[in-house]
Amino acid sequence: MEAQLARRVQGEAMHLIVFTPVRLLGDGLAASLANRPGMVVRAVVNAFADLHGALANTEVDLVLIDVTQGIDLSDVRAIAQAYPDVLLVALGLDEQRQNVIRCGHAGFTGYVPRDASIDGLCEALSDVVHGRLACSAEISCELLRALFRMEQPATGPAPGQPLSRRECEVMHLIERGLSNKEIARELSLSVSTVKHHVHHILEKLALSRRTQAMYRAREAPWIASPTQANH
Repeated sequence: MEAQLARRVQGEAMHLIVFTPVRLLGDGLAASLANRPGMVVRAVVNAFADLHGALANTEVDLVLIDVTQGIDLSDVRAIAQAYPDVLLVALGLDEQRQNVIRCGHAGFTGYVPRDASIDGLCEALSDVVHGRLACSAEISCELLRALFRMEQPATGPAPGQPLSRRECEVMHLIERGLSNKEIARELSLSVSTVKHHVHHILEKLALSRRTQAMYRAREAPWIASPTQANH
């Protein structure tokens, strides 16, 4: 951490990792940034497991994460929590208010819009390293509103709260790829009740899509274990 802060204060070269599932894009970015003064690409990785390994063995200031191919923001959040001193920047973000807010919740410090040039990319990375965020007035306004909403009393289940026994049953059926109607038939419930359980599952796991819940159940089956569930 001290070395990272020293480099930023003294204006030394920025050390970064590029994360993208598209190898051609990663190699192209690495080559382009290598020609820019003050930029040092330490690694190009295409999987979160590889990113964890690279961060554990390489001292970097920033990770540029390609979000154009669709990623699980819970994986980004895990990186942000494990390496709080490393800045995370979303590359190729569709600059819509909710997208920016979701990235902020996941742990991103800044973003680079999809229509940015290489010059714009370098400028955005420099801004992030120096604690600045360049965004439109509309985005700034929505970020302030989001901060206000975060201070309000929660009306739903908190992220990280264990799944109930019934939610575990629903989660197992989601993992099998069943629709809400099929789950309702399997558990002798109404479709609206199943939708309610699915909504709570996504909130508790801090996920935004049903498909993310399906993959999470397959990767970490213990999440839906009845022994871990509340009654």
